[in-house]
Amino acid sequence: MSLEYPHKALLGKHTRREFRERMESGELQACIIPVAATEQHLEHLAMEHDYASIMHLSTAIATKLAPHVLVAPSMNIGISEHHMRHIGTLTALPGSWLSVLFDTIRSMHDAGFTNILVLNGHGGNIAPCQGMWGQFLQRLEINLQFKSYWDLISAEEAEPYLETKRYPGHAQEFETAFAMAAFPENVRPDAMQDQTDKEPLHATAENGQALIDLAVNNVAAFVQGMIDGTEIATIPEFHP
Repeated sequence: MSLEYPHKALLGKHTRREFRERMESGELQACIIPVAATEQHLEHLAMEHDYASIMHLSTAIATKLAPHVLVAPSMNIGISEHHMRHIGTLTALPGSWLSVLFDTIRSMHDAGFTNILVLNGHGGNIAPCQGMWGQFLQRLEINLQFKSYWDLISAEEAEPYLETKRYPGHAQEFETAFAMAAFPENVRPDAMQDQTDKEPLHATAENGQALIDLAVNNVAAFVQGMIDGTEIATIPEFHP
């Protein structure tokens, strides 16, 4: 195998032979499908924040659990109709977005994965997924989970690193701290000073890294539980 981590964590970096051999050997035991958005993040954060953050986490999680976890390409357009007054935001209708998500899940299942985590980094995607998840489970009958990464960070864990004690918050302290730690080139300090919303000024790179570490460790533990059989999705019963 010529690939090295983090490339080995990413489906798209594999040739078909490399992927086929890893699947046939039984090495790959779980797949992460990251979903997020491209949308406005106030005046001070780049619009790629949600999908950049979810790919950062997913790659780190798969690397931590190497060599057993693979990351599919991110769905970097989400359901963001509520932000469309800010030009540059991209959005999808829930029906079409869910169709692409299901097809991605189905493709990974066809490849051989029975443990699949859809890892979310955008609040607008939550309600549509919750509404359809039972049907996805009934259709595929696999260990298919949907989690927003912040769901796996407790308030007790997060609050020591947040002056505002609030998370995740759209482009607020939590997300700004994340960006400062992971991709500081996506933060515009002058704009953060000038804009009306001052909550992001509480963010620090040090706290952002602590929050990232919490997310990586906690989500990795959840994925390991999926592999070990302690985190199993409940498939709803059919009611004829």
